[in-house]
Amino acid sequence: MSESADRTPAAAVPPFIERYRGYRLAGHPPGIHHGVPSRYLVFMLSFDRPVVTTGGPNGTQSRWAFVGGLHDTAATIVHDGNQHGVAVQVTPMGARLLFGLPAGALAGTVVELEELLGPHARELYDRVAAAEGWDARFAALDEGLMRAAHRRLDDPPEPPSEVVRAWRRLVATGGGVESGELAADVGWSRRHLSEKFKAEVGPSPKVAARVLRFERARHLLSMPTRPGLAAVAAACGYYDQAHFTREWSELAGCTPTKWIADELPSMQDGE
Repeated sequence: MSESADRTPAAAVPPFIERYRGYRLAGHPPGIHHGVPSRYLVFMLSFDRPVVTTGGPNGTQSRWAFVGGLHDTAATIVHDGNQHGVAVQVTPMGARLLFGLPAGALAGTVVELEELLGPHARELYDRVAAAEGWDARFAALDEGLMRAAHRRLDDPPEPPSEVVRAWRRLVATGGGVESGELAADVGWSRRHLSEKFKAEVGPSPKVAARVLRFERARHLLSMPTRPGLAAVAAACGYYDQAHFTREWSELAGCTPTKWIADELPSMQDGE
């Protein structure tokens, strides 16, 4: 069985929460999922069984509810052919309001949701897990995340407007802006922008642009009418197909061909 659901949050939910993605797989062969880089912090609520990740400095880890900061390497998730949960995409500019700290503080890490939301994390998890059907689960997320954000309305400062402007331009161009041009646009030196950007977002503007190009390529490869690798490379600003394959392998931990074989038959794109 394969089941998925995808929905934008209710209008009352703060706009930095981009999308909910629910998934359920049952009876499939054991395999792996590549948790690849993207523009979002993702927090996961896993039902029935924990998410098991391998590799990295901490070895094998099992988690039920957690947040992953922005990263530029892939996480390897192993499964027994059964997966069931919800992924919530959060923009870096919303980390302060939802979690009480900038996205830069979570870069390259995975943190238990309870460390960030306290007892509210358990309440949120229990309400979503107990809900019947995706509509009810997403409604429980709407309510829980509005409450979590409301608790912090008077606490976190706003992200620097220059960083917000630089981030939005990078996203709008799919990573197609050089760091020097971004710095000139916001009126800062390149070095100052890099320092402030990393503190707020996590990666530097250069690395963020690299991730955004990769994300666009991943979107194209996921389309039903998937273009060839050379066409994807040209569309996303890579020098050639060899450059694209090299960059993809460094970010995803495997070649584009391997990723297509592993992911597309049972795509669970929670990243």
